[in-house]
Amino acid sequence: MTKMNFGGLPPEESAFETSRFLILPVPYEETVTYLKGTRRGPQAIIEASQYVELYDEELNMEPYRAGIHTLPEVAPEKDPKHMMEKLAARIAELCSPKRTLVTLGGEHSITVGVIKGLKEHYPQLSVLHLDAHADLRNEYEGLKLSHACVARRAYEMAPVVTVGVRSMSLEEAEFIRDKEFPLYYASELMTGSPPWEEIVGRLSETVYVSIDLDVFDPSLMPSVGSPEPGGLDWYKTLELLRLVAERRRVIGFDVVELCPVEGLVAPDFLAAKLVYKMIGYISHFGEKASPLSEERKG
Repeated sequence: MTKMNFGGLPPEESAFETSRFLILPVPYEETVTYLKGTRRGPQAIIEASQYVELYDEELNMEPYRAGIHTLPEVAPEKDPKHMMEKLAARIAELCSPKRTLVTLGGEHSITVGVIKGLKEHYPQLSVLHLDAHADLRNEYEGLKLSHACVARRAYEMAPVVTVGVRSMSLEEAEFIRDKEFPLYYASELMTGSPPWEEIVGRLSETVYVSIDLDVFDPSLMPSVGSPEPGGLDWYKTLELLRLVAERRRVIGFDVVELCPVEGLVAPDFLAAKLVYKMIGYISHFGEKASPLSEERKG
């Protein structure tokens, strides 16, 4: 019978005690303003992961051997503030230099709670934010904890670099100009040689990566609540993520805003494969940052 954990892994490769990677599903969907359905995202990613090949040909390794444990989901709360406090407490509880946290959304606002929890342990944290939208509004529809305000709330806690944007409000454009906020448009990344080195150079040594799936072109990722024309492709996105893992210590990441469409499984699979690629990069390039990996070798 297929095991309902990420990758369908057996106990010896998915036990909490010996796993370097922790998968935390957060099926939260309270501030979504267009298409709804992101609450089903975590389960769809986990289901699709059952069919991802466990050998990574790019890295010539099987990333799952570092151990991937799937935790029980964080039950949603109706009140955004209560939800973020609950999630932050859970993240702070799980945080350990021996493990890497992988959060599956759900809507993008969950990133605020995750960063808040991580900051207790990593005060020098910076954030790499991949998104079609700037998400820099101070509030949206009366909410400061809206999915449209994620980067603004994150910026209040840690330095943020945003990549892949092709949609914003006048308020956000003025904020970017006034604060000299580091933001890279999708259009400049999809022509010529992308400035990956410059982007990574803006990040601190310890990095959290937040990936809103609408950063991808809708031809690759139509299953999102607010799709935008244009966007990044698979291989360019992996170039950036690989470089971040090579040059920085990635202590956690999230993949959010999958809005599954019945009968359309390719986007679910892309999200699952993206999670596994990130696990591979962090496992391969970040060995020195993980005491647990040394324990497993012993």
